Amino acid sequence: MLRDVGTVFWRDWIVLKKRLIKFIISRMVAPFLYLTAFGLGLGRSVQMASGSYLDFIVPGIIALNSMNISFHSVMPIHAERIYHKSLEEYLLSPISTESFLIGKILSAVLRSLISSAIIILLAAIFGAKISLSIIFLAVIILNSIIFAEIGFYAAMRLDTYEEMAQVNTYILLPMSFMCGTFFSTSALPEIARFFINCLPLTHTSLILRSLNEGNEFFATSILILIIYVAGGFLICRRAFQNLLEE
Repeated sequence: MLRDVGTVFWRDWIVLKKRLIKFIISRMVAPFLYLTAFGLGLGRSVQMASGSYLDFIVPGIIALNSMNISFHSVMPIHAERIYHKSLEEYLLSPISTESFLIGKILSAVLRSLISSAIIILLAAIFGAKISLSIIFLAVIILNSIIFAEIGFYAAMRLDTYEEMAQVNTYILLPMSFMCGTFFSTSALPEIARFFINCLPLTHTSLILRSLNEGNEFFATSILILIIYVAGGFLICRRAFQNLLEE
């Protein structure tokens, strides 16, 4: 199984390696704009009890970035299934459902980690405080896995580019702004906080920000992310198996 996972991962790494410079440059644009507009522009007029607003939003930007990158990293599977028909090569190969799924998720995690490293470097240049740790890295990986699984499931179930774009509109975009990435959710109405606290990006932002401020991480939030990872894996595996049976 490890060899099969490595085969799927290695194929995606070869593709990424050929485009690595372009990938790195493109991943610098959005974080640079966020740090400039929110960190230096808006941030100078925002007072935070725990430090600067720049320090506050960097963990949120990292969480937001890992969500977007991991989701969009598996989107090509949709084109391979619907338009290019190249996914059939995997379906005909002696690779298990789990191996294919894990390989694709790992390749998305790699892209997310590279992009997160770029943000951390830019944030340091801007003067933000960054407190890295093993738990900090683990939370980024968990968040990346969750949204890679969401992207994989969408690629297995949806049939058009328009439907894939709707996932971004109705799921990713609301979470980008409502899950504590740019502001604290404590100011929201209680009913809104209840639903927002059910979303994985909220817990990722909460943990990363707490760790960056030197506080203890939230074990409950870690558990919620792990549950999302496990549940998402089972759902994605079932969706892929259904495709094989069709």
